Amino acid sequence: MGSWDHFCTYVLEMLLFELIYFIFSVCFLAIIPLEKLFDWGGEQMAMYLGKDLGDLVVVTLNNAVEATLAIILLFRCELKLLQSTITGVVLLHLLLIPGTAFFTGGARIWEQQLHPHRSQLNHTLLTVGVLALTIPAAFFAATDTNNNNGSENATATTDKVRDDFLRISRGFAVILLVIYVGSRFYLHDPPGANNAFAPLPGIPEEVLRRERELEEAEPEVNPWACLILLAITVALMGVTAEFLVDSIEFVRKQHNIEEEWFGIILLPIVSFSADATIAITFFIRQSLKAFFNDKPQPPENLAQARAIDMSIQFLLFWMPFVTLLGWWTNKPMSMLFDLFEVTLLVGACFLVNYVTADAKTNWAEGTILIAFYAMIGLSAWYYTGQNEVRIMNACTSVALALVDGVDDSH
Repeated sequence: MGSWDHFCTYVLEMLLFELIYFIFSVCFLAIIPLEKLFDWGGEQMAMYLGKDLGDLVVVTLNNAVEATLAIILLFRCELKLLQSTITGVVLLHLLLIPGTAFFTGGARIWEQQLHPHRSQLNHTLLTVGVLALTIPAAFFAATDTNNNNGSENATATTDKVRDDFLRISRGFAVILLVIYVGSRFYLHDPPGANNAFAPLPGIPEEVLRRERELEEAEPEVNPWACLILLAITVALMGVTAEFLVDSIEFVRKQHNIEEEWFGIILLPIVSFSADATIAITFFIRQSLKAFFNDKPQPPENLAQARAIDMSIQFLLFWMPFVTLLGWWTNKPMSMLFDLFEVTLLVGACFLVNYVTADAKTNWAEGTILIAFYAMIGLSAWYYTGQNEVRIMNACTSVALALVDGVDDSH
């Protein structure tokens, strides 16, 4: 009888595994057409809103999956995993995606160009977004050092200290939102007479050509119908993302994957994998056309760097938004990130700003970005996380989390 019970349990577990993997596959495949709808809807709205506002809409829609994922984790009060996922999304958009674009786009050309004015502003925006995370991390490290003074029982992880960091984080969130909104106004309406209608000096001819094409293009759908379609797509994306998170979380627990690697690497890659599948399919199709065609298309002179804009929006808009949303929903979401995660963001910020400083890039620099992302993935696999930050992100009181953390710490 015991053997039969063991067999039935084994069969049920196998069926459960198959069901979870089936759910993951269905959700993954469902995201692909939803991503295409986001891209198409963003392009249609860009024709009504103009180049600058249109780019903002497209970037926002491209961040929709990751933003939905962040909100789901917030409502589930998995705040430490949420912070790791924010870090992972920014790293993915700063390193792997532009690195791959620079590598493939520069394979047949000496160097590609970036929009010089956007690159200069992006350096500043990216830097201030990362520095906004270094201040709480340094503050917490200094507070912990001052409180210890050689005493083993002293600690900086208290409810009062957490309340202080929550106030700091909410203030930072408002400031970062003001910076981001101000930067959008600057790009949309540059100061000076008629600058909003005249091309800025030094812009590559390819950029001007694409802007002219956008002005002459005719939208395929009514703007209100497009808005309704995008609203329905966002709702479907939210449901799909929640099922996707459930299935991936089950896989993490079954295979004992560290929470840090799960948040920094796996969740961001899975959330972006549908868009990556579309990009890979397009790349393969274009490669086959070039291989079988006697007259291959000329290489693209303009580098694709929209992912960097996506990372800046996630740092300066979505992270503050989630922090304030946590305040509204009584979730202790703060900008006190793990010191390891903050260090990764500082390194990625430095490298990306250095690579794009001259508004030019090539396949070798793309390889460097990909290589640095691989280094991060390798090191994150063995990292178990900063237990003090995990306790500060607990949805219970810090005192209760300290008691539970003795058993739950890695």
